[in-house]
Amino acid sequence: MEHQDSVHLVASQLVKEFTRYGTTLVLFSAGVDSSVVLAAAVRALGVARVAAVTAASPAVPAAELAAARSFCDGLGVPHHVVHTDELDVAGYRDNGPRRCYFCKSTLVDAARELADRHGYETLVTGTNASDVRAGFRPGIRAAGERGARTPLADLGLDKSQVRAIARRWGLATAEKPAAACLSSRIAFGIPISPARLARVERAELTVRQLLAAQGVVDLRVRDLGDAVRVEVDGGLVERVRADERVAAAIRAAGFGTAPLTVEAFRSGAMNELLPDAARWR
Repeated sequence: MEHQDSVHLVASQLVKEFTRYGTTLVLFSAGVDSSVVLAAAVRALGVARVAAVTAASPAVPAAELAAARSFCDGLGVPHHVVHTDELDVAGYRDNGPRRCYFCKSTLVDAARELADRHGYETLVTGTNASDVRAGFRPGIRAAGERGARTPLADLGLDKSQVRAIARRWGLATAEKPAAACLSSRIAFGIPISPARLARVERAELTVRQLLAAQGVVDLRVRDLGDAVRVEVDGGLVERVRADERVAAAIRAAGFGTAPLTVEAFRSGAMNELLPDAARWR
């Protein structure tokens, strides 16, 4: 009962936060964080004063765009899709340590234009307190510089609390694994291209289908340039290493004869390869 009361309290605080925002446009990825933010906005402001916007680009899996559309339909809020052109930006395309800064800048700028056109007063992201504590997150900096609000982080709500609110509200995304954009799978310094993004998407889709019966949750296919790494839930590593179908699927997706390794999933694994001094260059 005490836990339920605490979840009710933080959920109520989140809804109250939105009463100060006015008409709101939520940058919506269809993950649990932005889903809770969007649902809270609707509870506070009503569907007539809330909308969602999702990026469409080669770095966004088609399944995620479809999921975003479906979730918004369920809430009854307008869902806008903006075609971002981050691959036209050299800082993004070159895939340096600040890649996410250029990506988020492009998205927030497009969302701001949409908000101005439709009369939305406030832009909101799903950044939570865990994201802020994680340290190196240039995308958060870009959104903050452009005036986007972060109600989850402002209230100190971490990932576990966000999921608890999602469960309380019965959101379909409550247990959804984190799903960063496809560019996050490509090692820093390797130029991003539509072809690289497409082969990562194909590989992850096929491998996830192969492992569905084993209950896979977290899955990443990391493009290391001259090699490829599959990351899965820790308990599945040995089984996946022994599954010849996985190696065949990776080859068929476009990685050819690149050496393949299988390791336990680690969020932000690509950041581990960066020297600290390189991060804000």
